[in-house]
Amino acid sequence: MGNDGIIYHIGREWKRTHHCGELNKNLIGERVVIAGWVKKVRELGFLSFLDLWDKTGLVQLVAERDNGKLHELFTSLRAEDVVACAGVVRERPADMINADMATGEVEIVAENLIVLNRSDVPPFQVADEIRANEDLRLKYRYLDLRRETLQRNLEFRHGLSQGVRHFLSKRGFIEVETPMLVKRTPEGARDYLVPSRLQPGKFFALPQSPQLYKQILMVAGVDRYFQLARCLRDEDLRADRQPEHTQIDIEMSFIDEEDIYSLVEGLMKELFSSLLGIELEVPFARLDYSEAMSKYGSDKPDLRFDLEITNCSDIFEKSGFKVFSSIVSSGGVVRGVAFPSSEGFSRKRVGELERIARENGAGGLSYVKVSDGKISSPLEKFLSEEDVKILLSRFSVEKDGIVFMVGGDESMVSKSLGALRLRLGSMLEAVSSRKEFRFAWVNRFPLFLPSEDGGWEPAHHIFSMPLEEDMGFIDSDPGKVRGHLYDLVCNGTELGSGSLRVHNRQLQERLFKVIGIDSGEANRKFGFLLEAFQYGAPPHGGIAIGLDRLAMIMDGGETIRDYIAFPKTQSAASLMEGAPSEVEEELLQELHIKVIRDNRRNNKKQ
Repeated sequence: MGNDGIIYHIGREWKRTHHCGELNKNLIGERVVIAGWVKKVRELGFLSFLDLWDKTGLVQLVAERDNGKLHELFTSLRAEDVVACAGVVRERPADMINADMATGEVEIVAENLIVLNRSDVPPFQVADEIRANEDLRLKYRYLDLRRETLQRNLEFRHGLSQGVRHFLSKRGFIEVETPMLVKRTPEGARDYLVPSRLQPGKFFALPQSPQLYKQILMVAGVDRYFQLARCLRDEDLRADRQPEHTQIDIEMSFIDEEDIYSLVEGLMKELFSSLLGIELEVPFARLDYSEAMSKYGSDKPDLRFDLEITNCSDIFEKSGFKVFSSIVSSGGVVRGVAFPSSEGFSRKRVGELERIARENGAGGLSYVKVSDGKISSPLEKFLSEEDVKILLSRFSVEKDGIVFMVGGDESMVSKSLGALRLRLGSMLEAVSSRKEFRFAWVNRFPLFLPSEDGGWEPAHHIFSMPLEEDMGFIDSDPGKVRGHLYDLVCNGTELGSGSLRVHNRQLQERLFKVIGIDSGEANRKFGFLLEAFQYGAPPHGGIAIGLDRLAMIMDGGETIRDYIAFPKTQSAASLMEGAPSEVEEELLQELHIKVIRDNRRNNKKQ
């Protein structure tokens, strides 16, 4: 024991016999030893009470007043002190049973208690109902993680990881770790670079994904690979993004898209059944990219509600509403989305919706409202009675409802109505339920998108196989080339993305050429992969599913940060340990690195 009364070494007589949350009526009369963190101390008459916590739950300890030394020790404790207690389990009096606690029918009559460590006054109360500033919580993450919600989140994530491993292992997959120090290859986001001390001027990159390695494993004959892979990307963050995250990485040989769909649907079905008791309907809905954009204005549609986007260009083509008729005559489109009730759509609410449409590129938002069969709309004076009748029929609006419309080029109209649809959908009861899960596959994405320099860039990644019927457009019209690309979507969130891969060197070099990578550059950056293709690469494909994001969606969470033990902030900083940080000049010299200070940033700080 130290001079501060703290026990530094636990003897065998103080070895824990039970966890706090395990105590119940079956143990009444038994002597137990438990250990944990003090949550609350209170006095009532001739008794002192202490709530003790560990990861399994809370239990109440009682000290009788006639045990003066123990009573004095109880009252000297404060929240988050660490103690061990020996005592006897007894049933609580009927009027003191706490139905809100798993151990609420029993308590421990303390015989002895030792202090294992003292705690400073915490910067915030460690309790689920206390919502401290998130930066403060991240700085003291070890305290934040003591909250029941985050403990449960980590348990849930663990169960999810184990479920994935069990499911895939039963189906002949083997878990293979791929390198963390890799060659830098262009994959979309910025790389985190690691300087080589032994080879001055050269750098490793941290992997954005195991993409090339898992393809090479297929060339090696591994056939069925998976990994809970750590991926690192130096990109701007959102609520569902982190600079480092974990993905369920899967690759298979000698397959087609149906094999991927069947495998992943089976995986999701088993995970949801075992962890949530929810039986998913399979197969999942399937939409090609163009259909998803046309009907839902998004390549990750939320299918918990209908509210499909509908084309009404023909109705306005020769109408008196010149704004829309001129858009249609110049090659644009007019589309709309209807809400099944007009109630609550005041001028202010419509203005809020118009702001959403404008933020997504629309020039404005038009509407036709029907309430108790009465029509009201700023467009009434420009449209004939027949046009209005056809319009409402097109959107299946009869006695009550409201139709919102946007006109312009197709991509802008899809984007603005997609955002509007999500806002309208949030007003429906189906979306408010965190236990409603609607999965879908979105496939046949464009393989290439126009780049800012007037060329082409890969929509997903450049290793994806083009559709057979589009092969002829690769050299002549890349914008028409679709790929064997597929995304797994749930409730408007992209959970995973994958493709069938190119496994032929000549085809891969053709695709490189489209995005401006000539044979010399291809060999410098991807020569190891191209060479592997020359030694019998099988047809193969795969998918990567975000583990953090899947945990959040399944558990009804709001941010993946709550499912990661030590997440970063929105500025990619770790507040607890103060990372990133400056390093000693001697170390930089060893690495042959010179830091160029950003004076503009320093001036801003002043």
